[in-house]
Amino acid sequence: MDEVREFLDDLQKHAYAKGNLLGLLHVLIGRRIAKKDGTVISHGLTWRELAVELKRSRLDPDAVKELGIDPASLPPRDRQRFWYSAISLAQVGSPEATTAGNKLAAILAKAGYVISPAPGGAAS
Repeated sequence: MDEVREFLDDLQKHAYAKGNLLGLLHVLIGRRIAKKDGTVISHGLTWRELAVELKRSRLDPDAVKELGIDPASLPPRDRQRFWYSAISLAQVGSPEATTAGNKLAAILAKAGYVISPAPGGAAS
């Protein structure tokens, strides 16, 4: 999981995913992420694994507002449960999530990452 942590750190450092939390969740859960040199970062994470990584990366909890979720409605003291709950409400399998994931994949391609197509071959 060190590769995922480094990936999330890089995304935060350069604000690649700023304003696109839905796309980020979609990509991290359902797509293969690699560096241009072929080093695999992730083959997809479970919701639980992703919640742990988002907690460790100290992603701003207010980011869930992008998803139409009030941060105060999520578990305030346990960040892993906070992020798991946010993921469960985000509809990461929706067509909107696929579109957001494709948008993020295009941004990340310019930054040196290779993101696989959406599951099921749905491209937008």
